[in-house]
Amino acid sequence: MASDKVTIVSDASFDHEILASDLPVLVDFTATWCGPCKRIAPLIDSLADKRAASLKVCKLDIDSNPRSPSKFGIRGVPTLMLFHGGKHIATHVGALNGAQLDDFVNQVLS
Repeated sequence: MASDKVTIVSDASFDHEILASDLPVLVDFTATWCGPCKRIAPLIDSLADKRAASLKVCKLDIDSNPRSPSKFGIRGVPTLMLFHGGKHIATHVGALNGAQLDDFVNQVLS
């Protein structure tokens, strides 16, 4: 079951939801056909639930929203990008496990 703490974004809402956010933002660039994306989805949901007070978690479907992935050079999914203060600060391409996801976020935001 998807977390209600994950914000679904589009090309139209990207700047408002991510770049203008007061909190750091993790964006999961994903696709419905992507097997690794489906495997990490529960980890993304869990992270959103655990860190709701300190991290905004968003998902963007690359097929429905081609402008944002193109703008940030997304070439494969899943791609996770962290933003803070309206700026891109880190990227991870590919699936990861729960500990790796926590490490990625903690290394950048601590």
